[in-house]
Amino acid sequence: MSHCQWAVGRRQTAAVRSDVSEATERIVPVVIQGQRYPVRSALDPHYVVELAAYVEEKMRTAADAGTATDSLRLAVLAALNIADEVFRCREAAASQSRAVADRARVIEQMLDAALTRQA
Repeated sequence: MSHCQWAVGRRQTAAVRSDVSEATERIVPVVIQGQRYPVRSALDPHYVVELAAYVEEKMRTAADAGTATDSLRLAVLAALNIADEVFRCREAAASQSRAVADRARVIEQMLDAALTRQA
C-alpha cells in the first residue's frame, strides 16, 4: 500500500471517528524521539498517536540515512520527506483525476455518436 493510499484511508477513518466528538478537544500525549509532547486535538487519540509514530519513523529514517543527530535537523529532514510525500500524492491524485476526466470525455463522445446514429 502506498503512502497516499494509507493517508487517504487513515484520514477517512479519522473523520468518521472524530465526527462524534468534533467539538471536544483533548490533550493527547505522544512521544517522538524520546520527547513527550502534549498535542491538543479533536481527532481520535489513537489516530494522533499513529501520526506521531509516523513522524517518529520518518525521523528515524532521516537519522539512519545521514550524519545529522541534532533533533531539530532530524525534524526538518523528516518534515521535508513528509512534504515530498504530500506533494507526490497530490500530483498522483491530480493525474488520476485528469485520467478519469479524459475517460469520461471519451465515453460521452461515444454515447453522443451512438445516439446521433440512432436518431
